[in-house]
Amino acid sequence: MRSPLPRRLGLTAVLALVLAVFGLAPSASAAPADAELTFTTDAATTTPGGTVNVSMTLTNNKTYDIWFVYQTIDPTWLTTQRPDLKYSFTGCTLTAPSGSSACSGTGPANLGANYGATVPPGQSRTVTLTLQVAADSGCNGNIGFYSYFYVEFSDSTSVSGGPVYTPETRVLCA
Repeated sequence: MRSPLPRRLGLTAVLALVLAVFGLAPSASAAPADAELTFTTDAATTTPGGTVNVSMTLTNNKTYDIWFVYQTIDPTWLTTQRPDLKYSFTGCTLTAPSGSSACSGTGPANLGANYGATVPPGQSRTVTLTLQVAADSGCNGNIGFYSYFYVEFSDSTSVSGGPVYTPETRVLCA
């Protein structure tokens, strides 16, 4: 006579798997990233000759200061496939708790210097780039960008992130 033990163990294993897959087993809570980068734009559409402000906010979620940031910004592949879309970044502003000031460098590499020297724990810095669409730009296409970043903290740790995508801006014919 065969023992029913293997059949019972198999049934127990299948039941445990089902409980784990459908979330009935204990789960770990997701902690926020040590540093996160988010993008917003002040307009979803523009016309040739118009401008759109692209804001990048770097938030320090760690208990140590951010000492160094390196960040790039590049057009998405779909943006590069439209050679009739003409645009450039023409301005840069840093917004910090102490107020706003002009910053240098508008891309594509090392935008990190624009965030200022130190970002204390729990604080954010926002850099706003002005995207100027040329007056002779093509229409009915989307302009979008993506970014990678690298952050070093005062406890000698670091974190890399990306790609982080901007909202797309649609260039409309008037």
